[in-house]
Amino acid sequence: MTPSLFPAATHVTRPSGPLRGVARVPGDKSISHRALILGALARGRSRLTGMNLGRDVVATATVLAQMGAGVRLERSEAQVEIEGWGDEGMREPADVLDAGNSGTTLRCMLGVCAGATGAFVFTGDASLRRRPMGRVVSPLRAMGALIDGRAEGNLPPVMVRGRDLTGVAHTLPMASAQVKTALLLAGLGALGPTSVTEPRPSRDHTERMLTASGVAVDRRALTISVAGGGRVGAGPRRVPGDLSSAAFILAAATLLPTSDVVLRDVGINPTRAGFLRVLQAMGGNLEVDPAGEWGGEPVGTLRATSAALGGVAVDEAEIPSLIDELPILAVVATQAAGRTLIRGAEDLRVKESDRIRTMAAGLSHLGAEVEELPDGLSIQGPTPLHGGEVESGGDHRVAMSFAVAGLIADGPVTVRRWSCVDTS
Repeated sequence: MTPSLFPAATHVTRPSGPLRGVARVPGDKSISHRALILGALARGRSRLTGMNLGRDVVATATVLAQMGAGVRLERSEAQVEIEGWGDEGMREPADVLDAGNSGTTLRCMLGVCAGATGAFVFTGDASLRRRPMGRVVSPLRAMGALIDGRAEGNLPPVMVRGRDLTGVAHTLPMASAQVKTALLLAGLGALGPTSVTEPRPSRDHTERMLTASGVAVDRRALTISVAGGGRVGAGPRRVPGDLSSAAFILAAATLLPTSDVVLRDVGINPTRAGFLRVLQAMGGNLEVDPAGEWGGEPVGTLRATSAALGGVAVDEAEIPSLIDELPILAVVATQAAGRTLIRGAEDLRVKESDRIRTMAAGLSHLGAEVEELPDGLSIQGPTPLHGGEVESGGDHRVAMSFAVAGLIADGPVTVRRWSCVDTS
């Protein structure tokens, strides 16, 4: 991995005026990962525009190139041209495959490689090597996959020896788009149908993108199924703006007086839009103007103006739709009148950092009234934030959330390990 272009720490101060203007955010990271993987699985060339080319997505591109896909990045244009493996299939790599900090890369690629020919060894950075893989390894093993690694395959590095797979009806104990994606991708090459049933909906980019690529996907309530032998079609794909990145700007505009911000061409997939719904429920002045679909993904324009907010309860039914936005929601909650309660979010403890602990510690240090819960946070507001130094834990979403806190604090906020923001 090349060194980060961002400093080790950054200092954020309150701006002299409001946030105003019209902007676009980088391409959706989740969709960018999947666009690359589907492009590699296809026969032919795909041109992907509006891509997120942060470190996580580049890790996926690099892994796919090591496995024989033709990948050409055009960073200045946020475009990628990828030539798929086609009928010859992927190439067994000569070296270890490094997923960097990207759990999406590692978990999804386990599904891709499980039914391939050859041996594939995946590793990652120190953070990724602490993150659990058992939730995807176990159901892949049920299909016949041969996977081993540290802690019996629960921790990277992990090794996959491709073999013939059999489709299985999976029932997941948690809503996980990464696990669902890995199983559906494995199912494309399995004998017989593969189905995945979740306890509640997770983000559905994979299903939408498979359908747009010509794969027959059966969607019935909480169960998604694909038949073995499904062929992925190549072709152009336009990636919408990342709602998770937009959330930081929307939050800042809501919290800074007399702000008015418009963001164009943002993905507004309902399975990702929990932050928008919760912000509106808190009293946020947020307008969502749908503008059609790009490759099956809803896209629209978002407008946020400053608003007085009230506390809300966020329960586990809504958590999958805003799991990545919970850190910035915690910052917003410090300025909302009353109590904001977030429960059912224990998965935050096994992200790039323990996001529950890191956000509770950092916001408390800045003066917020925050209680750390086993599965979430309780935040009493509004409380004025003061300056201070906070630790990001090397977690890009935490770092960006503390940067927004710095915009509303009474003194400068120093965010340590800031260079992690190049992840996305």
